[in-house]
Amino acid sequence: MLMVNWRQVQSIKRNRYLKVLLLILILFALHLSGEWIETLINHEVIPKHGRMMDLFLIGIVLIYILLMATPFMPGIEVGLGLMMLFGSKGAVLVYLSTLAALSISYLAGRLISPKLVCRFLHWLHLYQARSLVLQLEPLGRLERLQLLQEKLPDKLALFLVNHRYLTIAAALNLPGNALIGGGGGIGLVVGMSKIIPYWGYVTLLAVAVAPVPLWFYFNGG
Repeated sequence: MLMVNWRQVQSIKRNRYLKVLLLILILFALHLSGEWIETLINHEVIPKHGRMMDLFLIGIVLIYILLMATPFMPGIEVGLGLMMLFGSKGAVLVYLSTLAALSISYLAGRLISPKLVCRFLHWLHLYQARSLVLQLEPLGRLERLQLLQEKLPDKLALFLVNHRYLTIAAALNLPGNALIGGGGGIGLVVGMSKIIPYWGYVTLLAVAVAPVPLWFYFNGG
């Protein structure tokens, strides 16, 4: 009986590792596709005048919003390119587009069904995380915070939850944050967590993503 249980445990662990590896490969492919799109944009011939220029700019902005709103996509490089190309006007455009993109990812997270998240965690054999999601599902924001504070055993994780606004601001400005989901992934998780109200999140975004566009606005010409 013990031998059978041991084999079952080993089989579950092996399946978990294979599924995590598959997930990592999918996310890596997604990241590479974002870099490929970025390369195409950077090598595109930019029209100089008239209607074509307007259409080009609209298309680039829409692509930027899509990349920024999608988890693990490297969208910030496109934004930097726009600011370098168009100076102060580009800085304003990128700033507003970033707010729109990260708001979209947050709202998408709010719409994702907890049952779907539970199925995904069950598929990965993350049963404790699935159990936590089930406990959080019927709770309000303050109750969710209280439960997380009680359940998180790690002091660092508890610190991050207690200082969640600073944590999100730091994560959004972290170099290479595409590796942890990028702005789109961060917004998605914040929306799914339902521990930060929408207007609090938007206010946080307005401050957290402002430094680089502000610099380009005053120095980009």
